[in-house]
Amino acid sequence: MIDVYSKALKNKIKINRILGKIKGPTAGATVVFFGGIHGNETSGVFALKDALEGINPAFVNGTIYGISGNLNALKKHQRYIDSDLNRLWTKEYIKVIKNKSTLNADETELIELFDILNDILKNNTPPFYFIDLHTTSSKTLPFITINDALINRKFSKQFPVPIVLGIEEYLNGPLLSYINQLGYVSLGFESGQHDDTSAITNSIAFIYLALVYSGVLEEEAVINFSNFYEQLKTEANNNSSVFEVVYLHKIEQNETFNMINGFKSFEKIKKGTKLAISNKTEIKAPYKGSIFMPLYQQKGEEGFFIIKPINPFILKLSAILRRVRIDNLLVLLPGISWFNKKEGVLQVDLRVAKFYAKSFFHLLGYRNRQIISTHLRLNNRERVAKTFVYKKEPWY
Repeated sequence: MIDVYSKALKNKIKINRILGKIKGPTAGATVVFFGGIHGNETSGVFALKDALEGINPAFVNGTIYGISGNLNALKKHQRYIDSDLNRLWTKEYIKVIKNKSTLNADETELIELFDILNDILKNNTPPFYFIDLHTTSSKTLPFITINDALINRKFSKQFPVPIVLGIEEYLNGPLLSYINQLGYVSLGFESGQHDDTSAITNSIAFIYLALVYSGVLEEEAVINFSNFYEQLKTEANNNSSVFEVVYLHKIEQNETFNMINGFKSFEKIKKGTKLAISNKTEIKAPYKGSIFMPLYQQKGEEGFFIIKPINPFILKLSAILRRVRIDNLLVLLPGISWFNKKEGVLQVDLRVAKFYAKSFFHLLGYRNRQIISTHLRLNNRERVAKTFVYKKEPWY
């Protein structure tokens, strides 16, 4: 058991790895919440403890888990100890960690969470929902981030907040990307700025909405359901658009990066807007769009993102094309072949890749995740998604 302090509440609580488990008397979905994967983001932990203590098990259909993320980092109120826990979740790196004789603090955390995750999948019944609660270093609207699978889109559209697609193309090893590879609904909820009280209240509201939308709680069992919905809608400024990441400024090793003060996520910017100073050189926006998650903390490898809204027609078209598996025809095009059809991994010859627009692959659900010396590899979440498990859900 460790002490975790909230700067927003000026309060300390004692927590274990398992913040809570509630198994209802009737069968239903299994919903798993993570809080504090980054140790300086304590709002999710406080929100989960509050929400879980307020749920009457008699009204639960299924099972609810609340899990603490990086206990060592939470205790010290810092993002991580040795390496970012939310950048370690790749199948390859997990194999490496398992074979190491000595683990660093964050690798030890990963192994403990990995075992818990496998235990939950083994001993509970589908459908499974995984939700990772986060906060940002900048001011922001509350928003959802998802890997671009249709089951994630459909479930996420129930919430009155913006949705951001495509971040997995720019980040290596997030927990949710690993879970998505297993085929389950998983989404991240960014509730606000790290130490704002609204980040906690927004997370509490989101937890209750997620439990109702997954069918684990009936709407009538949540006393303030309509208030929670309106709270998130208001905090999001009535913005429930779907956005796509189009740019990331990746902070390189030994780079001195300082974001210019005052930017907040979803703020519109023009091409050429001065955004940051890197090694005494101005960084200007390469695109028109909206600034997203500008970095205002010491630890972190992503300086800022730029996002753009996606036309609703494009979203509908992509859904249709994916349902009919039009991507089966991609291998008929020059330079494109299957690297692993079962896992939805395409291989594109770099000599011809320049002729294919990135947006074309995005339409069909493919995201660039790996470049080797001669080929580009693209992953498709649609082909590994366990869609059949969710087809009977009311939201599908």
